[in-house]
Amino acid sequence: MTDFSELIDRRHTNSVKWDVKDNELPMWVADMDFRTLPAITAAIQERAKSGIFGYEEVPQKYFDAVQGWYASEHNWRPDTDWMIFSTGVVPTISSSVRRLTNVGDNVLIQAPVYNIFYNSILNNGRHVLSSDLVLDDQETYHIDWDDLEAKMAEPLTTLMILCNPHNPVGMIWSAETLARIGELAAKHHVVVLSDEIHGDITAPDKGYTPFASVNKTNEQNSVTAVSPSKTFNVAALHAATVIVPNAVLHAIVERGLNTDELAEPNSFAIPASIAAYTQGHQWVHDMRAYIESNKQTVAKFVAENVPGVKTVAGNATYLVWLDTREIDMASDKLEQFIRQETGLYLSEGTVYGGDGQEFLRMNVACPKERLMDGLNRLKQGILAVK
Repeated sequence: MTDFSELIDRRHTNSVKWDVKDNELPMWVADMDFRTLPAITAAIQERAKSGIFGYEEVPQKYFDAVQGWYASEHNWRPDTDWMIFSTGVVPTISSSVRRLTNVGDNVLIQAPVYNIFYNSILNNGRHVLSSDLVLDDQETYHIDWDDLEAKMAEPLTTLMILCNPHNPVGMIWSAETLARIGELAAKHHVVVLSDEIHGDITAPDKGYTPFASVNKTNEQNSVTAVSPSKTFNVAALHAATVIVPNAVLHAIVERGLNTDELAEPNSFAIPASIAAYTQGHQWVHDMRAYIESNKQTVAKFVAENVPGVKTVAGNATYLVWLDTREIDMASDKLEQFIRQETGLYLSEGTVYGGDGQEFLRMNVACPKERLMDGLNRLKQGILAVK
């Protein structure tokens, strides 16, 4: 199995994350510093032996593997007839925005939220409409239900992009919350597009609930996008599954993915995904435990050593949302200052909208030794500001 404490030098490997100066430590983009599941590597090597890499179809075995994974890991067995292969969650979101809305429509989000949502909306001529999450005194985010319904009720609001679990705040939405979102969406004729790419990465004693699994209303008014990319650190394989139970929505989304040329796999995407979903259970459970330990280390270190900074407790993702409101410096400026002062490269919260201008995001999916290096740099940078 994978040794999550192994330090791997990823510099000069064409890694987006590690395209940094020699003295810099990147803890920004959602990309893990762990080797993937060995069975995935073996599947890729086995496929490469043929030496032939022509056009490929998606076999039923792939969809069966996805179904089996969600049944065993998330207590949901989606019908394989609901599934469509796609080359990625983000391409799926952009394609679905084009197909399920019209130019000038509102697409509803809940900021602070994954910054690429904004690109998928604005680049396609739609308007971003946010019902911002509200942070309470206990460092917990909540939905402003009155605001959410008011924005769903606007005539031009036709689609909501839900982040489940939520990036960057790490929130696992309860089944009750998802049911209420689904009820309001159906009432106001808003389709819910649920990005569930982080669903496998939760605290060991927590689990996430797929939006479409909650009830029939959610099932029949949703498009769900999932992928092994975050879970197994295989983003470059470009494999995702779109789950659309409603026959009319399914036809619209499928036509869009085919028109946009997003429905054909590369030679390694299918065997690697099947290996992940059929042989990766224990690996994922071990990874989740390691990530949770890292998150607890961050919370303890920050509380004891980094004045003016707090961690927002989240039970999902390997991303820690750092509250820097007491530092009195906008997050884009603070991120740049810390990077220049210490070499630590974090994500500025400003790009996520909402209250993000007072937060930083830290990726903790790395060996403990590297994590401690990052935390000491964070301490150094914050003390230099103060």
